[in-house]
Amino acid sequence: MQFDDVILGRRSIRGYKPEPVARELIEEVIGLAMRAPSSMNTQPWNFYVITGEPLEKIRSGNTERMLAGVPQSREFRTGEAFAGQHRERQIGVAKQLFSAMEIQREDKEARQDWVMRGFRQFDAPVCVIITYDRVLDGSDDTPFDCGAVATALVNAAWSRGLGTVINSQGIMQSPVVREHAGIADDQVIMKSIALGWPDESFPANEVVSTRKPIDEAATFVGFDG
Repeated sequence: MQFDDVILGRRSIRGYKPEPVARELIEEVIGLAMRAPSSMNTQPWNFYVITGEPLEKIRSGNTERMLAGVPQSREFRTGEAFAGQHRERQIGVAKQLFSAMEIQREDKEARQDWVMRGFRQFDAPVCVIITYDRVLDGSDDTPFDCGAVATALVNAAWSRGLGTVINSQGIMQSPVVREHAGIADDQVIMKSIALGWPDESFPANEVVSTRKPIDEAATFVGFDG
C-alpha cells in the first residue's frame, strides 16, 4: 500500500475472523511501529502480545468482574468524562455504530453485549497490550510517545491487511490482565489493541468516523492570504 492508502483507508475493526495471526507477521508490524519517534529516543514502550488460552482467560476474567460490578482498576490516568463538543463526537460515532449493527435504543440486552465486546477484546485472535516503564511514570512525554507507537502500530497492521482497534475496556481490570499476560511489576499498563483479520461481513467494520475540517483544527501563522 501507498502511505495515503493506509492513512485514508484504515478503520477501527470491531469484528474479526477466528483465524490466527502468525507471530512472524506481528513481529514485522511491531518492528515497523517501533520506528515511531520518542522523546530523546527514550523508547518507553513495551508490548505484551497475547493469544490462545491466556487471552481467553483475560476475556472471561474481564467480563465476569465487570458484570459482577467490580470497580475498574485501570492503571494509566483516566481523566474526566468527555463534555461539550468532545462528548458530541463520542455520541456521534456511537450512533454510527449502533445504526450499522441495528441496535435499538430500547434494546438493553444488545447494548450490553456491545459494551461487553470491548472487555472481550472484540473477540479478536490477538491482543497487544502497550505498557511503559514504571520509572517514567508521571512524565508528560511518555504517554505522548506511547500514543505515537500505537498509531504507528495500527497503520502498519493495516498495511499488511490486518485490522485493529485501540481500546481501554480490555485493560480496565488490570489484575486479570497482569496475571494472565505475565506483565512485569516494573511496567504500567497503558492501552490494549485488538488485532486480527477483519471480518468483512461484520457491519460495524464499515463505519468510517468523521473528522473535523482542517480550518477548524489548524491555525496558520505568518502565511500569505
